[in-house]
Amino acid sequence: MLVEIVSDYEAMSERAAEIVTHQIRKKPDSVIGFATGSTPLGLYQRLAQNHQARGLDFSKITTFNLDEYVGLPPSHNQSYHYFMWTNLFDHINVDPSKVHIPQGMADDIDDFCQWYERRIEQAGGLDLQILGIGANGHIAFNEPGSSLGSRTRIKTLTEETTQNNARFFDDPDEVPRYAITMGVGTIMAAKTVLLLSSGESKANAIRATLEGPITAMVPATIVQLHQRAYVIIDEAAASKLEYRHHHGIIEPKQQNP
Repeated sequence: MLVEIVSDYEAMSERAAEIVTHQIRKKPDSVIGFATGSTPLGLYQRLAQNHQARGLDFSKITTFNLDEYVGLPPSHNQSYHYFMWTNLFDHINVDPSKVHIPQGMADDIDDFCQWYERRIEQAGGLDLQILGIGANGHIAFNEPGSSLGSRTRIKTLTEETTQNNARFFDDPDEVPRYAITMGVGTIMAAKTVLLLSSGESKANAIRATLEGPITAMVPATIVQLHQRAYVIIDEAAASKLEYRHHHGIIEPKQQNP
């Protein structure tokens, strides 16, 4: 596990963009797992810029998103379909037939989850999985207590998560209580994992993830066991690390995956 501490959100986003860009240039048909939320927005803006200004080619990549709310149609402005197309896919030359986002309106959720796992396998597995982290240490929608060997499935969201999400909905009753999510085991099967975190609100989760015991109560701690885990965090997110001096900025050209 390589941890890089950078100055702020912009530096985190820039460093993450270097890693993802390097992956695509190295392997143009990469299979990449994408995340949603505010954390990767800066990364996605830079990837779009790299395509538009520098010719970064996304036409051969295959994408798989981490999760999606159950019960929201793709057109809903809070669905992760909407998020990904609005914030990234509409701005790059991705092949829509190679974009995979969980179907929250699937008639049979269990069957869909099994299909999603098979489709990842058929694509050759994830070359790079981008992750954020929740304040309670969740990754994707694998809430505390999730099995560390879990695969894509439906999950009940915690009250903390639904309360955090309520600000995005006009009516609290509209906030989804369930989501389809890649499992912890699915994420760990990726060849490379890139976990991003910014801000003091994530400092406790980052300390637990990097310095605490591996536990299902903090699902992100599993990245300690990944052979190619890159953790890029800013100073605020790193502010509660006990062994802060062990981590630092590494020269990007020497450490791209």
